[in-house]
Amino acid sequence: MATNVFISSDASFEQDTSAGVVLVDFWAEWCGPCQMMIPRLWELATKMGETAKIMKMNVDENPVTPQKFRIMSIPTMIVFKDGKAVEQLVGVKSVDDLSATLKKYL
Repeated sequence: MATNVFISSDASFEQDTSAGVVLVDFWAEWCGPCQMMIPRLWELATKMGETAKIMKMNVDENPVTPQKFRIMSIPTMIVFKDGKAVEQLVGVKSVDDLSATLKKYL
């Protein structure tokens, strides 16, 4: 199992995304497409190793950060590079698509 899928919260978000390349998956328990992304994110984390950090943020438990980024539908994934949002993806994506997106910022 991947060791680099992390959980972020409103309280830790800025620190969590401050360095390197980080993919944050904004999701909720009740969201079917979000559930489809879970194994893909684990696979992505394994594939990327230490080169990129994969994080999940539950939008129901952490409403401040999704509002800040105007998240209107989930799953939404935002790629951060050294604390700045550089790309946003909405909907179910393949591991290959996510990997290619992350590699652009490494």
